[in-house]
Amino acid sequence: MPRGKKGKRGSCKPGSLRQEVLQLQLSAKASPKGVKNGVKGESTASDDEMTSDILSHYSSASESASVMEESTGSEQVDEQTAQDQMEDKLKQCIDNLMDKSAKTRLAALESLRQAFSSKVLYDFLTERRLTVSDCLERSIKKGGGEEQAAAATVFTLLCIQLGGGDEAEEGFKVLRPIFTSILTDSSANIAARQSCVRALGMCCYVSTAEEGETLIKSLAHLESIFMSSYPNKEGTLPTPKPGSSGLHITALQAWSLLVTLCPASKLTLLLDIHLPKLLACLQSSDVNYRIAVGETIALLVELGRDLDEEFEVEDSESLCESLKSLATDSAKHRAKNDRRKQRSIFREVLHYIENEEFTEEKIRFGLENVYIDSWMRRRIYDAFKEILESGVRHHLQHNPLLRDIFGLGPPIILDATIKANKISRFEKHLFNSAAFKARTKQRSKVRDKRADVM
Repeated sequence: MPRGKKGKRGSCKPGSLRQEVLQLQLSAKASPKGVKNGVKGESTASDDEMTSDILSHYSSASESASVMEESTGSEQVDEQTAQDQMEDKLKQCIDNLMDKSAKTRLAALESLRQAFSSKVLYDFLTERRLTVSDCLERSIKKGGGEEQAAAATVFTLLCIQLGGGDEAEEGFKVLRPIFTSILTDSSANIAARQSCVRALGMCCYVSTAEEGETLIKSLAHLESIFMSSYPNKEGTLPTPKPGSSGLHITALQAWSLLVTLCPASKLTLLLDIHLPKLLACLQSSDVNYRIAVGETIALLVELGRDLDEEFEVEDSESLCESLKSLATDSAKHRAKNDRRKQRSIFREVLHYIENEEFTEEKIRFGLENVYIDSWMRRRIYDAFKEILESGVRHHLQHNPLLRDIFGLGPPIILDATIKANKISRFEKHLFNSAAFKARTKQRSKVRDKRADVM
């Protein structure tokens, strides 16, 4: 975003200052006695006192501006020093990814995870992406379960950092077969499988989602994971294996994220196949899986209604009865927090299914807001929040990829003089209004950008 021309604060020509003073004096004399700027009040100050006050004001403004400029220059030096120190640490972490010690590699991966999730490091990583990608590939191929899980997470963050461009696409093409090999291997570490599932979904979403073949293959791999929780031919739900529920939840959520990219023909097919099966999964014994299923059903219904205003779920009465039961569940054998969370989510799902209304959420960051006003936007936001954690607001503010996805426009650049002063309420209102307009864009914008080639 181009910066505006910077004016010199605190500098004022004597001639212009005297003209302002004279104008103020004349306006004061021209005003009726006891009236200032259209507001009634007592006027006892002389012209000389007024002149003195104005000169004093300009003098103090000039001094404060000079101090601010000095402090701004000092801050810039401090920021550059901190930036250099951080980059030196990151370089050391990248070097440590090649260390013989698994403990050292794990520590390096954790440091990179924290850095990638909390900062935008595009310039730094663009120069080193091949080195970082090669190191992560080695960890995912040859590391233990914990190292594989950590490396897959860091690679996902790397794709987000690179903005989903050609650089991210190139790396994803290399690692996608490795991810699918691990996530479909029932003998692999469960944490590694879960991390690879999340990586496949997110990396496909941000990098190669425009390629129909890649999207279809990724959807199929994710379906192979969570469809094992579907009811059998007799309509009975299988007993979940230890640790499998978390894997199924992650796969279902990653699949839901990619479904938001599907063109109409593919989406219609997915609705016909999966909605009836997911309705049965509402009776799962795992509360978190039930919640994930409920949110997925709401998302699929929303996407179906976007395609066809007359879209209806088969056996909608049975669906609403199940949702009402879960929204009012008070079974004592369930944990209190689980019951509260389940009731809250399913009240929202039921409200949407019956009334087509969504409870809007506003996420604040910096001077802006992002509005979560649909199940699709919630799924996208939750996916980024899960991987970026507390850094999601920083990325919403500074990462062009997220800003593009949520329709926020280019990052807002504030110069040092604005940063040093408190933003007025009016300025906040202007920024909020711009963000508010962004949410009115068509919810299926992401899908509409892609040709229906499947």
